[in-house]
Amino acid sequence: MRVAVECKSPLLQKSLELFLSKYLSSAKHCDIVVRDEKCMNDVRCFYISSGIEADLVKPFSKSQLILALEKRCKDLKEEKKEIIEEEESEHPLNFEILEKRIEYLTKEYQQNILRAVRAFYEK
Repeated sequence: MRVAVECKSPLLQKSLELFLSKYLSSAKHCDIVVRDEKCMNDVRCFYISSGIEADLVKPFSKSQLILALEKRCKDLKEEKKEIIEEEESEHPLNFEILEKRIEYLTKEYQQNILRAVRAFYEK
């Protein structure tokens, strides 16, 4: 689990960084972004607030935070898995094309090796 912390509150920012020190990552490479403002369009957003609509309600303990983040991470992975399965069922893999391509590349590689060997022995 890789987590980025982006909070307006410096106190919450520092507390979360201390709690999540071994999980911290950049926002670009993280699985979840922890924020203290609600975000509408980012699925990876994990909202912390005093309100009921928050993913985690303040005050919270370190263990509550980590458990909630692990659950969110697990849910996100399951969603990704379902999307991939749907795409695969819509577009089944055609291995014939792949097999022909591999066969072609193998023959081409074999011919190049034979040319190199012949060139070496013909000198």
